[in-house]
Amino acid sequence: MRNYLIKNVAIVNEGKTSTADLLLKNGRIEKMGPGIQPSFAVTEINGEGKYLLPGAIDDQVHFREPGLTHKATIYTEARAAVAGGVTSFMEMPNTLPPAFTYDLLEQKYTIAEKTSLANYSFYMGTSNDNAEEALRTNEKKQQVCGIKIFMGASYDRARLVARANETRADFVKSRGSFR
Repeated sequence: MRNYLIKNVAIVNEGKTSTADLLLKNGRIEKMGPGIQPSFAVTEINGEGKYLLPGAIDDQVHFREPGLTHKATIYTEARAAVAGGVTSFMEMPNTLPPAFTYDLLEQKYTIAEKTSLANYSFYMGTSNDNAEEALRTNEKKQQVCGIKIFMGASYDRARLVARANETRADFVKSRGSFR
């Protein structure tokens, strides 16, 4: 991974803007301040007249993977997020099937580990049918950012799969394809 030194850039951080240098080492901020002289090889970037902003965090995204990848994937949506300045996301559990079990949640983490271009976390979903599993979130040490409660919802996999297939068929019929 390349190391970068951004010189004389207007750094926006914690509600203040100041002109300084920023040193990135192995993809992480190593140091901020005036006149940085790194002791290792860097690619230097002239930041004069430019602003350096912190990445945004989107705490409610709907990426649809697994199960609805004809709409979006973790890779495609994380890529779009990063292009727009979002460096971290927290994804909702309304996939197909919904992330109502640890196994399903773990699948999402595995996919993100391989394909996400941004930092990520996932909500655990709960409905009328899986409250006990959701209550064990801390016991499992699962890295969830929160629990999404679907009030009055019942998890019916067969109904959800049938509805997704109907939606897909309607879309193909009206457009001819997914592209």
